[in-house]
Amino acid sequence: METKKAQQRFTEEFKIEAVKQVTDRGHLVAKVAVRLGVSAHSLCIWIKRYSVPAEQRAQYNCRPTRCDA
Repeated sequence: METKKAQQRFTEEFKIEAVKQVTDRGHLVAKVAVRLGVSAHSLCIWIKRYSVPAEQRAQYNCRPTRCDA
């Protein structure tokens, strides 16, 4: 029998801080993801989304589907 992992929701503040650990402090995506308990794929999506200034984020109301980072 297969068990599914419960989907976890993270606050925008948490996501932005996670992104800063990679973009501002130079930590590796994989290491930050493990340390925070998130997937590297999710962190990559957050980087794409939250690397854009908040004013510009508002005009993009879409979810990225791929992670090329």
